Amino acid sequence: QLQLVESGGGLVQPGGSLRLSCATSGSSLDDYGVAWLRQAPGKEREGVSCISSSGSSANYADSVKGRFTISRDNADHAVYLQMTSLTPEDTGIYYCATPQPHIRGACILANGGSAFGSWGQGTRVTVSS
Repeated sequence: QLQLVESGGGLVQPGGSLRLSCATSGSSLDDYGVAWLRQAPGKEREGVSCISSSGSSANYADSVKGRFTISRDNADHAVYLQMTSLTPEDTGIYYCATPQPHIRGACILANGGSAFGSWGQGTRVTVSS
C-alpha cells in the first residue's frame, strides 16, 4: 500500500479557489492513477475526479465539471486538484486514493468501495463567508 498525504485544504470564501495536493511518502505515485473523493458533513462519500497514471485520461463528477481541474506532475511525484468558483456545497474532507494494484494505472471515478487500495488521511476544505 502507498502512504498518501493530502495537503492544501483550508477555509476559503465562496467564489474562491484552492489547490489540493496528493503525494506519497516513500513509494512513487507515477505508476498509479489517482482519484479525489470528498465527504461532506452528513453525506455519503462522493468521487470528485480521477486521473490515469499517464495523465492522458481524466474524469470529473458533474457537480465539479468546469470548476475543478486534476493534473499530475510526475517530476514532483504529485497529483493536484485545482478548485475554483468554490461554493459552500464543496465543503468537506477531501481524500486522494489509488486503485487496487491490479488496476493501478486506471482513472477510477467511484464513491469508494473495493476499487481503491490506498487512501490518504484527508484534508479539510471549508467554503464559508
